[in-house]
Amino acid sequence: MRATPTAIPDVILLEPKVFGDDRGFFYESYNQKAFQEATRLDVQFVQDNHSKSARNVLRGLHYQVQQPQGKLVRVVQGEVFDVAVDIRKDSKTYGQWVGQLLSAENKKQLWIPPGLAHGFVVLSETAEFLYKTTDYYAPAHERCIAWNDPKIGIEWPLTAEPLLSGKDKAGVRLEDALLPAR
Repeated sequence: MRATPTAIPDVILLEPKVFGDDRGFFYESYNQKAFQEATRLDVQFVQDNHSKSARNVLRGLHYQVQQPQGKLVRVVQGEVFDVAVDIRKDSKTYGQWVGQLLSAENKKQLWIPPGLAHGFVVLSETAEFLYKTTDYYAPAHERCIAWNDPKIGIEWPLTAEPLLSGKDKAGVRLEDALLPAR
């Protein structure tokens, strides 16, 4: 497994070793020892989530003010543009974002530590998105930052208006957001 820090160094792009031939492929999507060796992180995952979305569905930017979740994300069908925004007020990269193309084909994964907001937009006809979390989903503590906050300035690769949930339509600007305590 290769681990590469992004422009927000705590966000890490992971590329597994894939063994393929004319029959197909095999790879370990998660191995705790390999993850720890590659990232130097000792995290425990407590929940796995799986979503399926149609083209132009944009989910995010989500975070929890209590029980912040670290996420290890990947795509098993289709393609998404995945985004992490640093909302840790004491961070040198506060308010900055990074984005990665994740797909079933490239098999890349992204580690997003607790304290960052997360979102993605589906670029293929459909996409199935899997992610492991370091804490449990806590709906009472979930919040949403506007996907199009001009101060963050995410360059979403949109070809049409995004399809948003009610919660995502109600996202607030980062400057107005209640942020997790550190």
